[in-house]
Amino acid sequence: MNPNLTYVLVVGVLFAAGVTLLLERSLTRVLMGVILLGNGANLLLLTGGRAGGPPIVGTTAEGDMSDPLPQAMVLTAIVITLGMTAFLLALAYRSWHLNGHDEVQDDVEDRRIMELADRDEGPGTDDPDTGDGESEPAAAPDDDRTASPAGNAGRGR
Repeated sequence: MNPNLTYVLVVGVLFAAGVTLLLERSLTRVLMGVILLGNGANLLLLTGGRAGGPPIVGTTAEGDMSDPLPQAMVLTAIVITLGMTAFLLALAYRSWHLNGHDEVQDDVEDRRIMELADRDEGPGTDDPDTGDGESEPAAAPDDDRTASPAGNAGRGR
């Protein structure tokens, strides 16, 4: 069976819009993205089935029966989308109640890890050897903030 080009285009647009909305900061837009992805998945699953008579043995010839598997998968996808929608609505409501907005903020720990990674990728980190054949041990993440410049003077560098 060849799928209708219109269905394929609609599925592509629903998936593209859903992924675009999922990448936003607002929980309301993330919710809309999940709903669009769910609808795109439902339409994709339905295009995989074929139309026909009811799949009941004895009432329809085997070649004319519709495939019940895509219909069952769509029902499952509807339940999953409903559960995700309820969860995201609860998150958005809680965020609105506590903060007055539904924007997702940057995580402080993630920002600190990104800064450490950027610092490790700086110049001079390509050569792991210090010149005497030994590798330099990695410093703990909090050493930079707590150590004073005078504390490094006695290390022999």
